[in-house]
Amino acid sequence: MAITNPAITEKPGHTKYPTLFTPLDTGRVHLKNRAVMGSMHTGLESEENGFERLAIYYAERARGGVGMIITGGIAPNRSGGIGSKLSEPEDVARHRLITEAVHAADPLVKICMQILHAGPLARGNPVGPSPIKSRIAKEVPRELDESEIEEQLDDFAQCANLAKEAGYDGVEIISSAGYLLSTFLVEKTNRRTDKWGGSFENRMRFPVEVMRRIRKAVGDDFIVIFRVPAMDMLQGGLSWEEVVMLTKAVEAEGATIINCHFTWHESQVPTIATMVPRAAFTSVTERLRKEITLPIIASNRINMPEVAEEVLSQGKADLVAMARPMLADAELVNKAAEGRTDEINTCIACNQACLDHTFSGKPTSCLVNPRACHETLLNYEPTRAPKSIAVVGAGPAGLAYATVAAERGHDVTLFDAASEIGGQFNLAKRIPGKEEFSETIRYFARMIEVLGIDLRLNTKATAATLKDENFDEVIVATGIAPRIPDIEGIDHPKVVAYIDVITGRKPVGKTVAIIGAGGIGFDVAEFVTHSGPSAALNIDVFAKEWGIDFENHPRGGVTGVEPVVEAADRTVYLMQRKPTAMGRSLGRTTGWTHRITLKRRGVHMLRGVEYQKIDDDGLHAIIEGEARVLDVDTVIVCAGQESLRTLYDDLENEGVNVSLVGGAYEAVELDAKRAIDQASRMAAKV
Repeated sequence: MAITNPAITEKPGHTKYPTLFTPLDTGRVHLKNRAVMGSMHTGLESEENGFERLAIYYAERARGGVGMIITGGIAPNRSGGIGSKLSEPEDVARHRLITEAVHAADPLVKICMQILHAGPLARGNPVGPSPIKSRIAKEVPRELDESEIEEQLDDFAQCANLAKEAGYDGVEIISSAGYLLSTFLVEKTNRRTDKWGGSFENRMRFPVEVMRRIRKAVGDDFIVIFRVPAMDMLQGGLSWEEVVMLTKAVEAEGATIINCHFTWHESQVPTIATMVPRAAFTSVTERLRKEITLPIIASNRINMPEVAEEVLSQGKADLVAMARPMLADAELVNKAAEGRTDEINTCIACNQACLDHTFSGKPTSCLVNPRACHETLLNYEPTRAPKSIAVVGAGPAGLAYATVAAERGHDVTLFDAASEIGGQFNLAKRIPGKEEFSETIRYFARMIEVLGIDLRLNTKATAATLKDENFDEVIVATGIAPRIPDIEGIDHPKVVAYIDVITGRKPVGKTVAIIGAGGIGFDVAEFVTHSGPSAALNIDVFAKEWGIDFENHPRGGVTGVEPVVEAADRTVYLMQRKPTAMGRSLGRTTGWTHRITLKRRGVHMLRGVEYQKIDDDGLHAIIEGEARVLDVDTVIVCAGQESLRTLYDDLENEGVNVSLVGGAYEAVELDAKRAIDQASRMAAKV
């Protein structure tokens, strides 16, 4: 593919990522580089002034250096069942706000609108090829008759035509994830016996016809991306031969670019969570690339420029899609181009503020970047009255406050009694599958240098010393201390704190009871039952643990493949007082992965536990009304937290201008999302 703008490769930093910054020119489409902002639902469409907010959100990413943006899904009609539609001429004006903002930010950036009909996953009155209920849906979809199928096809074409009128450079058709098009493709959801069902040629007829009619409606020069279910992670899903057949069929009907998608929402295989290795699915993209002549996009867990460069340079794809990484840092591509990779605020794939919000009906944001999707509401404007500010505590809240305040022009001194920054993130990064948390620590460490923050580690700040330095304001971000439950024998030698377990300061026996089944309890259970390499760092281990066959690609990539989890030689009881289901406090889109993993490792999950005492015989408890003694070697306490606010009280008594933030303000389940958001908002106003 020809490089039509050689000057682009002369910018600083491009020699480090030469393939990423090579333009794409196929004759039908020209992109200034190979970085695509992938589709991401934001929920802003339904908010007050939502399209104005979307315009600013996308424009900021366009200025950030991407070559192409694909929007969140837009329905082609009212039955599409998602937040917004484009089906009538009067809908066009709102969308033009987005396209004009993006093109004004950078005329070279292409923006394509994803057309998404949720089908059986629609909110209210779902429809599908057959009345087969999704595992995660509330209703059985109504079966479309042939005349309604024709209406749907016309609506897709009309939607694409209106997108062109609104100024989009193209559209993306999504035929994956359990949405309408994908349910025509798979036998388990398509039981029709007419021309839209039965053989695969018939089952793929609807998606292919969508492609054909859209191309006819928009002409030859409009970009049409077709997102294929390259590996749908379903028992009985698409075979490799069917994936190839579909891809070649839409290529023949005029697709411009092929985008690869992995999994359905109801699949029980993680594809974007933090325990998934970086670029885990690019072997599939590479194989499909050899079957077609169109450019192909790789996606999922490509979160840093070096990962993107490796995928591209090894011929695994022509373009790389990064959706959540563009939430975390709108300037990711520019920073890579300018040789500032260490300043990238990396997506850690926690899903806590993005997908968890999406599936809870909340506007999307980002744990490490609270400004994401809030660009009109949260800004870090230069201060007109610089202050001398002390921040005590270099955990997530303290780091966020210090860096935002310093970015705005305040003189910030950051204290921590520990020898390194990061606070609780230094524990999180030790949990197998959470290694990405180290990237956030790296980012903040670099920003401390860039912003000239006076960092004082190994320094215990006191009210007296802080008062003596005469700071204008003091921010106490001292975090939390583990709560010690009132249980007889809690000081027994068998009892250890979770911090001592994770840091390796205390040994753990062969039989273990974990008191507390919140996020920390689950992390500790993962930690003490894990053996061998982390799945997040080893694609073979990941595939083995989740039952994926990348090499042979059985139906859905998983059919007939049994997951195999290597666990430590240890018996573990994970317990909670509440009688409710275990893990309810975990993230909506990732909690299930932790429950499945621990279940496969044989962890005993006990609820409705009344703790009585701990002694040489073990842990005495009443479990679901039955008195039991668990003969355990080690009892690990993960029973919540208490705020560390003594310094705040001392400073307040001294008359110092002091504020609390993060866990010191409110000790609930460890919540970096809340801590970083609160700290950033406070620092934006100081």
